[in-house]
Amino acid sequence: MSDAEQQIHYSTCTLCEAMCGIEVATKGRQILSIKGDKDNPFSQGHICPKASALKDLYDDPDRLKRPVKRVKLEGQEGKWEDCTWEDSTWEEIGWDEAFDLVANNLHRIQQTHGNNAVGVYLGNPNAHNMGSILFGPYFYRALKTHNRYSATSVDQLPHHIISRRLFGHMSQIPIPDIDHTQHFMIIGGNPLASNGSIMTVPNVKKRLKGIQNRGGKIVVIDPKRSETADLSCEHHFIRPGSDVLLLLAMLNVLFERELYNLDALKPYAEDISEVEKYVRPYSPLKVSEHTGISASVITQLVTDFCEAESAACYGRMGASVQAFGTLTQYLIMLFNMLTGNLDKRGGMMFTQPAADTLPVSGKGSMGDFTSRVRGLPAFAGEYPVACLAEEILTPGEGQIKAMVIGAGNPVVTTPNAEQLDRAFSTLEFTVAVDFYITETSRHADIILPPVTALERDHYDVVFHNFAVRNFAKYSEAVVEIDEDQLTDWQIYLSLAQRLDALNGKSTDHYPSLWEKQPKGVVDDLLKRGMYGKNGEGENAGYKLSLETLKAHPHGIDLGPLQSALPHAIFHEDKKIHLDFEYFMADLERVDAHFFNEQNEPNSLVLIGRRHIKTNNSWLHNSPRMVKGNNRCTLQINPEDADKHDVKDGDVVTVRSRVGQLQIETEITDAIMPGVISIPHGWGHDKKGIKLSVASQHPGVNTNILTDDLLVDELSGNAVLNGVPVELEKVS
Repeated sequence: MSDAEQQIHYSTCTLCEAMCGIEVATKGRQILSIKGDKDNPFSQGHICPKASALKDLYDDPDRLKRPVKRVKLEGQEGKWEDCTWEDSTWEEIGWDEAFDLVANNLHRIQQTHGNNAVGVYLGNPNAHNMGSILFGPYFYRALKTHNRYSATSVDQLPHHIISRRLFGHMSQIPIPDIDHTQHFMIIGGNPLASNGSIMTVPNVKKRLKGIQNRGGKIVVIDPKRSETADLSCEHHFIRPGSDVLLLLAMLNVLFERELYNLDALKPYAEDISEVEKYVRPYSPLKVSEHTGISASVITQLVTDFCEAESAACYGRMGASVQAFGTLTQYLIMLFNMLTGNLDKRGGMMFTQPAADTLPVSGKGSMGDFTSRVRGLPAFAGEYPVACLAEEILTPGEGQIKAMVIGAGNPVVTTPNAEQLDRAFSTLEFTVAVDFYITETSRHADIILPPVTALERDHYDVVFHNFAVRNFAKYSEAVVEIDEDQLTDWQIYLSLAQRLDALNGKSTDHYPSLWEKQPKGVVDDLLKRGMYGKNGEGENAGYKLSLETLKAHPHGIDLGPLQSALPHAIFHEDKKIHLDFEYFMADLERVDAHFFNEQNEPNSLVLIGRRHIKTNNSWLHNSPRMVKGNNRCTLQINPEDADKHDVKDGDVVTVRSRVGQLQIETEITDAIMPGVISIPHGWGHDKKGIKLSVASQHPGVNTNILTDDLLVDELSGNAVLNGVPVELEKVS
């Protein structure tokens, strides 16, 4: 077929968790259009504005396609570490030279300073990338470092810890059965902006309206009246960081009014009734002043939930990234369990993915080691990213001297961003796997650019595990790539092979990996899965394999979520381990924080927010994603605006313990008094970045204000909501 002929491809949007099917029209290597795939049984033609950005990423003139090395400009003298952005430039080099430079420098630094002298940070896009998920670990293992970090610890880490302890696997997270529930309570989530999160749910607006159309109810609890709250039946403001008290009081009401239902769960959680002794002190009256929700409303929230035929309580980002995020998410899980809504149609259910990685992946190691400087706990081989800067800046054995950054921009997306920016500038060597020169990758010595999403094959290895309906789809690459362009998995495998050779390890297994490719692993998983060619039981009739999915380019619907206990439990005894000693020990910290008279509430606290056209920090170079009114504003309640003599559109200075910034105000009653909100992912004003569109719409980086010393002590997850701040009008 000639390049002049138009082709239609059926693929998947990878820019968020929703897995929306897309119809991509191409002519040769030109992408003509991206539309929703109406025949995709999961998304049924729905897409959000972000899907069009896949074309923008592909066409972006700022995108790197071949490796680049940072070099001094001619005539510049002095030490490399004294080199400024104006003193250096980027020089394109070949892949073999790039791989050798990276492997040799990492090996040299580890030979000199020890294996832990190299740190790794992995960003969110890795979870949407089949090759990174399946073949990246070969490289991480070859590095043999404990200094691993990721976006997990500024996001969903509490979910993983809870699922590991309760159900035996970090990724066995129950999902709201949104298509069948009669009562949906959302705490700290805004799925209309996020398209779901730890809940893969295309066209969430239609699904939410479906709850209402069948006589059900949606309740949102959030310090901001979000887009989801506007659609809900009921919205309640809550003081940031106090969600833990609300949940304790809700559990208290369950026992005080004997509204619990233990029948279905008792065989798997024999000690579930012991929850009562822990929540007895936390009456709705005791917590109402601290939460901002009256005792009568708290009681009614519980009563309405329990009277529904089915119900799901879903806590997400806002509930996780706060001082008691892990305990809060644990209590949410207990609330679902005690009301009889775990593993029940319309409640919180486990998924049955076609390519099930859980039986063959790590369950999540618990507390094997702690960070060198502050002693924060590691989970699943990763330290909390809140301690990354201090591990670079603090001298001594184990100090990080080099970094590998994989599809991440922690200088924008993690706490105390200015400190981390300074820390990266001190490193001996940095390599970034990225196709942009960002606020973080500008620090790199070598940048290795992978292809974009539409240039590689795709199967959602991660997010089928979190889908609100069982479904499978495989997408082949939409456009061809040049011979000297590489995918992520080819980059990681090349580096792993070189490092193993330098370390004297056998590389005999690499030829078979190159031949198999990630798609071969997916094929194996599909064939031996519950719907697979080699599977057994009632679902084996689908006879899934890679070839089956290629023959069904729109995907295959595998039915609604099914009850899965006790099979879903990974503990050997097939019991749910409630682990009160670990989780409830945090109540001592809760009491000290909220009920100590010396702890006066702050006058203003900071929370984040997100927008449907934004994906963390990396869609702001798409003109269509940033056009229109300024979205990077400080939202403030009219009462607080009056107190600070601030008018709409005024510029204010916001200060926290670690930094300050200036930002335009937006006065709105959608934010509760005592709270300000700044969106996450902006701040594209650093020297040396190559983001021509984003630089024209820089916004401000809210993580200049978030504090690396504020963490949820139970998990080490960063505190991004409820950060104490001061505000002053700029004269």
